[in-house]
Amino acid sequence: MGPKRTNWKRRRPYQHRRPSDSVSAQTSNAGCSSSSSAAAASSSSSSSSSSVPELPGFYYDPEKNRYFRMLPGHNNCNPLTKEMLQRKQMELERLKMLKEEENRIKSTRPGLNASMLVLKRSVGMIPSTTYCRRMHELKMSCMMSRKVHIDCPEEGVETGQHPFELMLADSNYKSVFTVNDADNGFCKFGLLSLNGLWKESPTVKSYDTPYFANQKVNAACWATMTATDSHILVCHQGKQESPGCVSLIPACLLKNMEANSDGRPELFYKVKISNTWSCAWSYYPYQTNNYAVGLRQQILLVNIVKNFRQAFKTESDVLAQQFATQSGLLYNGGRSGEVFAVDLRLPSNPFSWKKAISFHHRCSISSLRLLQDENYLMVSDMSGKIKLWDIRNVRPVKHYEGHNNSYALLPLHVKEDEGLLLAVGQDCYTRIWNLEDTRLLRTIPSPHPASKDSIPNVVFSPYLGGKHQMVPGLLMAVEKELYHFSYNFKKS
Repeated sequence: MGPKRTNWKRRRPYQHRRPSDSVSAQTSNAGCSSSSSAAAASSSSSSSSSSVPELPGFYYDPEKNRYFRMLPGHNNCNPLTKEMLQRKQMELERLKMLKEEENRIKSTRPGLNASMLVLKRSVGMIPSTTYCRRMHELKMSCMMSRKVHIDCPEEGVETGQHPFELMLADSNYKSVFTVNDADNGFCKFGLLSLNGLWKESPTVKSYDTPYFANQKVNAACWATMTATDSHILVCHQGKQESPGCVSLIPACLLKNMEANSDGRPELFYKVKISNTWSCAWSYYPYQTNNYAVGLRQQILLVNIVKNFRQAFKTESDVLAQQFATQSGLLYNGGRSGEVFAVDLRLPSNPFSWKKAISFHHRCSISSLRLLQDENYLMVSDMSGKIKLWDIRNVRPVKHYEGHNNSYALLPLHVKEDEGLLLAVGQDCYTRIWNLEDTRLLRTIPSPHPASKDSIPNVVFSPYLGGKHQMVPGLLMAVEKELYHFSYNFKKS
């Protein structure tokens, strides 16, 4: 008779032995006498314990040193799902980073401090532009969070009762246009005045407006009609009972003002346009009062004063747009991953027009930002890739790693004077990169637990509240609350 066979069916998957146990048993039986071999064995056992094999349908708990069975996520009685474990791990990492943020005193570069920068500037070792960017990098690395109180001048109105969906600052960073998620699928428009951020307990003034909409806001941008940032262009998503539309709302109406400083009535504009994905306002001197809307396989250019429309048929949906200020080009990012430019100075018809510039990403485009030197375009897509493209050579020159995105339209915030790039990922982390050397300078966790419905909206500027106040820092809106990450001058 041959040797007795082992009945492997009696062994349960959750009793699977860790690889570190077998490695430690082999090393103990070998009886190595030298200290070097013992150290090698201990290092191999620690490395093997960190790489536990994954079993389909099972979860390994490192604390209990065993496997647990996972059932499908649609089973409501199952207390253990893969999604729940991922959320639990993300929450633990977020809480750990929040504790580290409380005692943050380190700079982003070794040896970077204010006294050394001032000394190098005084002896002429660094130019003024580099000095300003290094100082902003130093202050940004030591930003500390403070909760902002929302004050409403209207009596009997409760503040902070609706979650923030969108936050968009004007060109002077004195006011912020907000969209809040109201009850029963409605959204509420508002305006926040940042004049009180300089106080010891920062405060913003919220103007209660009667403007509500039962349609989701897909995109918005500030517009210049009668004055700088006099209007806000808002794109609404359509429904079965009501088609989509594009509205041009006067900013003074959001402050309950009937007219502007000149005494002239403001223009209120609304037109039915369905399937809107993006919008952009033209600041090109020879194309005033124009705006563009990205639609489903189409671009629509509209002049408000002349009531003129021009359409451009595209191969995919247009998800991101921006006008060039030094030329008559309109840059667009499509769902197919293509980035292309339309030269609005050339005569064309909807079906036969030539692209001035065209290049591709491997995934859908989520945001476009032109730099001051309009030969460079910052592009982010829905795979988390952020690239700086040289339009003259049509090739990427810089890559910014670490961004998290899989399907959302998340904006980019480029601050060239400070040399910073900001983006909020789908994992609810706010990341800040150095614009020149692509170094990831800081990762800020969200004050609230991460979820797909609570992605923060941020505004960054060294002139929050206006250049007369000069309150530098980051303004973050999460759920129903506002936070101001101010420069901490003591620790830096």
